[in-house]
Amino acid sequence: MDQYRERTRHREMDAIEQHIRESVKPRAELSTIIMNKIGEEEMSSITRSRGSKARPGIFKKTAIAATIAGVLGAGILGAGFVSPAMADTLKKIPGIGILYQGTTPQSLELAKSQGMLSQPGLSVTHNGVTLKLTDLLYDGTRLSFQLEHEGGLDFSGGTIGQLIEPPAVLADGQQIKFTSGAFGDIPYQDHAYLAELSGDLNLPNEFTLTVEAKVKQMNETFTFTAPVKIMDTALTVTPNITKTEGAFSYTVEQLKVTPVSTRLVLNSQGEVPQSAEQSGEFHASMMYYELVDDQGNSIDPNRYGFYDSKPETEYYLNELYPPFANTPKTITIKPYTLTVKSDDFTIAGQKKDSNGNILPGRGNLGKRTYLKNLETTITLQP
Repeated sequence: MDQYRERTRHREMDAIEQHIRESVKPRAELSTIIMNKIGEEEMSSITRSRGSKARPGIFKKTAIAATIAGVLGAGILGAGFVSPAMADTLKKIPGIGILYQGTTPQSLELAKSQGMLSQPGLSVTHNGVTLKLTDLLYDGTRLSFQLEHEGGLDFSGGTIGQLIEPPAVLADGQQIKFTSGAFGDIPYQDHAYLAELSGDLNLPNEFTLTVEAKVKQMNETFTFTAPVKIMDTALTVTPNITKTEGAFSYTVEQLKVTPVSTRLVLNSQGEVPQSAEQSGEFHASMMYYELVDDQGNSIDPNRYGFYDSKPETEYYLNELYPPFANTPKTITIKPYTLTVKSDDFTIAGQKKDSNGNILPGRGNLGKRTYLKNLETTITLQP
């Protein structure tokens, strides 16, 4: 009976994810829909990659975590993927916090020179509680900003990511539409909150940004207004190249490269190819895509989705990756799968500690099976 209820909940989560992606309802209404299904106390199970003891079969992991976080402000903004060393490095740059994982000091400096990164330094105080808009990044493909808190809040009820409701974000007075994003705590920084909007942003290179933030313990709205103006330096290609192996195929719709992010948009159809190791008690995961530049440097998506079900036969992916150190001349897309144990959906090859917990970190995602026949190289510049 428990297994039946678990499978039913998986199907409900699939329906919720699809509802989120297709809905134009206000975030508050979506929050109610989601919370009625899963309960706030279960959200922590999504962050299994951070080494918690949650059972692996409870939820579809990070793939919907970002979407749910964007609606609920659950405070789980990719925390398992930022190393303390990188955090320390970025915090040493004056005025710049950790805007997102995978960035480098060099790319942030370039973003500043092109107007993509600014430090508005705006401050609003209500009843002894101060919020500051300290960092703002927009590169044409993602919008990120950082809020910091000073004084007056009682954190016994949770972190700042749980106390601040997902802000309303407007461009020239109009609500910004986006299909993926996250709101929550910034790893390794006290009382710092990061909002990230990405996926199908349709914003001009110049606009007035308005952020309206509410704190759960207060009635007042903290409103910030800041100008945004960037140089249009993104490299965007729409190759519409299709690669096929057996019943599986994928089509690359867009590659976009900026100094601070890389975006891959593609759709796939058909059953994922299975290797000899992915048979019997194992099966292949959904297809993942590693990006490699002409110098051999590789990058992975900012967020991974591990699913406690066998792969679907159709996917539309709009994935955000870290930036390359230098603008590539070409990018090779290297599709691969992971090997999944069918009875508990654990990933083969992941290292565990002495207590059986999966060790955190992007280097512990399991053994990859690359599909050489599906590789394709996209030219960005001559």
